[in-house]
Amino acid sequence: MAAEGTGGELVKAVALLGAAVIMVPLFRRLGLGSVLGYLAAGLLIGPFGLQWFSDPAAILHVAELGVVMFLFIIGLEMQPSHLWNLRREIFGLGTLQILACLVLLTGVGLAFGYPLPVALIGAMGFVMTSTAIVMQLLGERGDLNLPRGQKIVSILLFEDLLIVPLLALVAFLSPLPADTGQSRWTSIGTGIASLAGLVVAGLWLLNPLFRILAAAKAREVMTAAALLVVLGSALLMQVGGLSMAMGAFLAGVLLSESTFRHQLEADVEPFRGILLGLFFLAVGMSLDLAVVARSAPLIVAGVLALMVAKAVCIYLVARLTRSSHAEAIDRAVLMAQGGEFAFVLFSAASAAGVIDATVNANLTAIVVLSMALTPLATLVLRTLSPATAPSMDGIEAARDLEGSVLIIGFGRFGQVVSQSLLARGFDIAIIDTDTDQIRSAADFGFKIYYGDGCRLDVLRASGAEQARLIAVCVDDRAAANRVVELARREFAHAKLLVRAYDRQHAVELVRHDVDYLVRETFESAMRFGEAALRELGVDADEAAAIADEVRRRDEERFELDIASGFAAGRHLLLGNAPKPTPYTTPTRRSQPLSEETAKIAADVSDAS
Repeated sequence: MAAEGTGGELVKAVALLGAAVIMVPLFRRLGLGSVLGYLAAGLLIGPFGLQWFSDPAAILHVAELGVVMFLFIIGLEMQPSHLWNLRREIFGLGTLQILACLVLLTGVGLAFGYPLPVALIGAMGFVMTSTAIVMQLLGERGDLNLPRGQKIVSILLFEDLLIVPLLALVAFLSPLPADTGQSRWTSIGTGIASLAGLVVAGLWLLNPLFRILAAAKAREVMTAAALLVVLGSALLMQVGGLSMAMGAFLAGVLLSESTFRHQLEADVEPFRGILLGLFFLAVGMSLDLAVVARSAPLIVAGVLALMVAKAVCIYLVARLTRSSHAEAIDRAVLMAQGGEFAFVLFSAASAAGVIDATVNANLTAIVVLSMALTPLATLVLRTLSPATAPSMDGIEAARDLEGSVLIIGFGRFGQVVSQSLLARGFDIAIIDTDTDQIRSAADFGFKIYYGDGCRLDVLRASGAEQARLIAVCVDDRAAANRVVELARREFAHAKLLVRAYDRQHAVELVRHDVDYLVRETFESAMRFGEAALRELGVDADEAAAIADEVRRRDEERFELDIASGFAAGRHLLLGNAPKPTPYTTPTRRSQPLSEETAKIAADVSDAS
């Protein structure tokens, strides 16, 4: 009976997982990103699609924990000192952007004919960017820890700090009877007490707790404790009337210098991913297509007007604070949508009598549509934006270079190669295409020129016609092959030494008749293996002999690969897969053989 009673809930869980598993890979394959895939899946199975779910608000309430866990993980990456260094971005840039956008978006609401309180509520909801969507997009792009990503994270943190003041402003705008001053002071006191309690627990209780749990060596208890910290800090902030996400973020910051930081991140990450995906599904379900159909002109115009106004405002603020044009455009498009806090704000405003149910539904639809359009907008921006050319400030292009040796590529491999040549006094010319690497090398006394060795004119300008030796040290297999083809055809007089990416690449280079090649990891791995033998107690001479034997087998295998095709010498590899032992007739003897009997048996075995 119990199984029958829970069957419906199980079907819903399977529907949620199935929709995500199907739609997200499909949208990623189409280049549209996972966020849009989740939103489309939610719309498909929600009350305004296939109607498999009728209460997206309930799912959204649970799924908000995904945002909470996301901010906890972000907090783990930010030591207090790093957060202090971001104070100007959090309070300076954040304040400037929020105030400017709030004024402009209120003006948009007034232009649509709404009274000032309604226009202000709409602007307050739309000015708060979706933390979940922006964080997910930044994470997928790998920008979270870059300077431009850190500025966006700082603004999002400041927005979380504004949740309480904005809710207080809603209460102030309410035409309904207000609370007494005593209750307001009580609320303020509760919030301060909750914040102080979290700081005290983070500084003096959490690390001793995790040390005790680690000593117990119960992995599942550590996972439970990680979830307890995240959810407990969120609950404490919620009780104090503050943001749950901000509470989790502060808990992460307080644990960022703990020795258990990486363990906590690993424990929370799977739950974060699932719940955040569930959050996007719930947002997709929340899009009321009936409301959109009834007020389509108003909603479409509202989405476009608010997103464009907010994007323009963010761009101007970014440029005013000396961000580059490309960074300002990227931030404007990424943060032009409304946020999940708008749902809470609009519900509170409706309950307080500031807006009616129709306005609430229209504003909610506008915010949801803006959130759905953001991944598409970022995709369009990425498609239309021209590839940014590297800055050449302080960098010279290769021109009329001279040297007996030309090194192409100055990464870690090229740097080591240069040392032997410079130690012997050879004159070398070096080219690379990584402008950051060129600037960094200048700090260590190197003169590197900008040049693409895959181009014949660059090779000529780099002195390849006079060079006695050309060392190809790039880590790009295709680029290395192109340089080899040009050098062999145009500069046959020069010795050609090439860094091989792997074994198969080495076979290709032999067929191009290079003078010398080395697989980039082979020799270092051989020395590593020889050192491992010595550490395990093998005599140094024996370890060296074993290493020489492995080299001999590798050379023999390499020759077979060249002659008969790649992997022809596979049988020369020493594998660790278990081999079947030959069947022997069991013996009834339980006592060990005597020395004489064992010797006779050995002689018979040798004779056979």
